[in-house]
Amino acid sequence: MSYSAIANMSRVNRARFGVQAGPLQPILHSTGKKNDLKSAALRFLHDRCEGLCFDPEADREMETGKYTGTGLRKGQVPYNMQMDVNRLCLERELEKFIDSGVAEDAYTIYYCYLEIFFGHYGKSKKMVELLSEYESNGSSLLMKHRDHYSHSVYVFALGLAIYETNKVFREKFKVFYGFDPSEKNMEEDHAAACCFLEYWGLTSLFHDIGYPFELPFEQVMSYYEVAGSDRGKGSLYIAYHDMDVITALGDEAKKRFEELYGRTFASTEDLFAFGITDKLGKVYDFDEAYMLKKIHDKPINPDGFGYFMDHAYFSSARLYREIVNSLGIDQVNEKHVDALTAILLHNSLFKFAISFYKDKKKHKEPLRMEVHPLAYMLMLCDELQCWDRIAYGRNSRTELHPMAASFDFSKNAIRAIYYYDQDEQDKIDAFKLAYRAWEKSGEEGDAPRLKAYSDMAEKEERFTGDIEKIVDTADIPLTVVPSIAGVDRKSKHTYLSASNFLHLYDFAVALNARYDHQGEEKAIPTQELEKEFEELSLEYQISNINQAKSFAGYLDALGCFYTDRPVDYDMITEFSEEQIEVFAPMEHERWVREHSEMGWKQGDLYETAALRPEEIRPYGDEKTARSALRERLRMHRLAMDGKPSEEEIRAHYTMLPEEEKRKDYEPFNSMLKLVKKFDGLRIYTLE
Repeated sequence: MSYSAIANMSRVNRARFGVQAGPLQPILHSTGKKNDLKSAALRFLHDRCEGLCFDPEADREMETGKYTGTGLRKGQVPYNMQMDVNRLCLERELEKFIDSGVAEDAYTIYYCYLEIFFGHYGKSKKMVELLSEYESNGSSLLMKHRDHYSHSVYVFALGLAIYETNKVFREKFKVFYGFDPSEKNMEEDHAAACCFLEYWGLTSLFHDIGYPFELPFEQVMSYYEVAGSDRGKGSLYIAYHDMDVITALGDEAKKRFEELYGRTFASTEDLFAFGITDKLGKVYDFDEAYMLKKIHDKPINPDGFGYFMDHAYFSSARLYREIVNSLGIDQVNEKHVDALTAILLHNSLFKFAISFYKDKKKHKEPLRMEVHPLAYMLMLCDELQCWDRIAYGRNSRTELHPMAASFDFSKNAIRAIYYYDQDEQDKIDAFKLAYRAWEKSGEEGDAPRLKAYSDMAEKEERFTGDIEKIVDTADIPLTVVPSIAGVDRKSKHTYLSASNFLHLYDFAVALNARYDHQGEEKAIPTQELEKEFEELSLEYQISNINQAKSFAGYLDALGCFYTDRPVDYDMITEFSEEQIEVFAPMEHERWVREHSEMGWKQGDLYETAALRPEEIRPYGDEKTARSALRERLRMHRLAMDGKPSEEEIRAHYTMLPEEEKRKDYEPFNSMLKLVKKFDGLRIYTLE
């Protein structure tokens, strides 16, 4: 049973009430053994990660009836059931992201990951949001730059799909980290998958968070490239000094790493040099002193690296600080260090200082998966993920990049089809003519290029060839095919409302505040509102975030938009009755579909069942006890079973009592009053 704690709760409820009361077992939306990206990644989360973050001691809660897990409030559900629901949140949100690819849906993946494995999104809020803010606001000054936020979530999904479908990688990962490699040992298989999810998530989702350090460097360089000058000797460039501010290890950290590795380290540079040399040194014939020098020079001597700044250095250093601040140094282990060294290796360190993959004389073998599984997977997926990335740089916006991709991971292989926008056919035709002319001329000089398309379409197969020079694909054969297709932009749900997706968290906090404060939200300190929000379970936090996501769509239907910029339109401070009649049914539909996707069922047993005194006593009163029972049944009288149509949901909405209808629109009136409090957003009408 994929969600075993939910199944256990269902059995307890059936024994208690004599009917199949719930909760429902979550459904895997991509059924069967399909091996496309979405099916494989979701199947990994649904089936292979059974028992994620379970506490074995929490099984006793079923016997005692004293629960420590959080539903709407603390102490309403078994702890392990809450962990199952958390995993279901991640599964459902990943599905949404793969379908859309937008930053708002990437955001909830980060949110789920941090809540599940770090236990507190708020502590890492700035780290997660900074990259997107820098990219959206500063990258247009660069010559070449594309999105790294949604990109990282795609990389995450690719890794899950490859782990799920590639038996060889699974076995080598298990052996590397001390798990029984046998597929028949299901307990070990689940444990290994949960381990991979945690540390692969850490590696993939945060591998590019150091870009805010690289972007200023590239902005300065762009002044030279705009004038046609190549970077090199004579270029003005930025370098970073006093790096010990972020690399020095404190006394507790030194003690912890001495416990783990039997030796002392003065800085993360020392630690990472040791970690990389320990795994790769013998294979690639370098020592720790060589590696430490390469790492140490990255931020202070970019002229020694072709006048490029390596964001991977800053990603690993910054993420180390975040791990320590969030988890505590006593919780840091060797796998965390493996994730950090994988990040440090992925951009240029391995390619140009270890394997020399473009140097025919010095080139060494590509990285094998058993040498450093996390680094291997990151470098493979980072190269494969080149589709559906927003182009920010001046040149990047005019280049031809794949807009979509489809994958088949069958038979331990990867077959990737990258789709280019059919509206760019004239560029492709011009390239093909130039390439054929170059061939007929005897192939003198450099071949014509059309960025990614030419790397995939020309006979040299540069795209595949470069990947095969970086990572060993003997056990994951790779086939790449370019194709032409129309681009489906509707899935992006792009509306006129624009500020930054960073407002989603504040929107969600504002929406939740309405339920407890009923119009007094503006008088409550922001920190108190955030604390109340963080006490919710992940499911309810994500529900509020998804409600906030929908706001732009609702405003679009009203002919309105929000922005944090001053514009010459009429501002609105409250929705009219006519406007409410438009978006309130839309919000009800969102709520119904959300509950259906999360496995809630229709019913009122939690309101009508006779409760025993011992079932009420832990909660103090009957109303609170019934609220907790609703969470354990995952039943709601306003939910709808099956897959109702839009018309059926709207008809359902019209039958609601006015008190229930208000729940679909009052939060948004409250949010109108609170958005200024948080981020200075205003809502305007186009009329």
